[in-house]
Amino acid sequence: MQISAHVQNGQGSHLVTVKTGDRSRQLAIPSKADGLGSSINGGEALFVALATCYCNDIYREAGKRGIKVRQVEVEVEGEFQAEGQPAQHVSYHARVHAEAGEQAILDLMRHTDTVAEIHNTLRVGTSVELKTSEAVSL
Repeated sequence: MQISAHVQNGQGSHLVTVKTGDRSRQLAIPSKADGLGSSINGGEALFVALATCYCNDIYREAGKRGIKVRQVEVEVEGEFQAEGQPAQHVSYHARVHAEAGEQAILDLMRHTDTVAEIHNTLRVGTSVELKTSEAVSL
């Protein structure tokens, strides 16, 4: 499954498009108040990715186990100490409301933690490389 994200930003304009396979969607993320850059930072976007991945995967894994999930809450937190430094002390808390016994829900939650793709991507330290750069002089 091929996934991509595209950000186009200029004075007063901030367009975010994500794509998985052939399905493309725009996300409503406004530009900063001064018009340059995104109103959210990369750390916030990263933590949203972690929370979203766990949330979606809970529903996926619950379906495999025949568990009906009614609600998922996920909060991710961590620290960025200085510019250019990676996040530290990243952790998350989850609450799952489901039609199952407490132990079955806890087992589901622990299992989902082991198969959540974004979590596992960070845990193995996947490399990220700048492939192309294009400077446009005005």
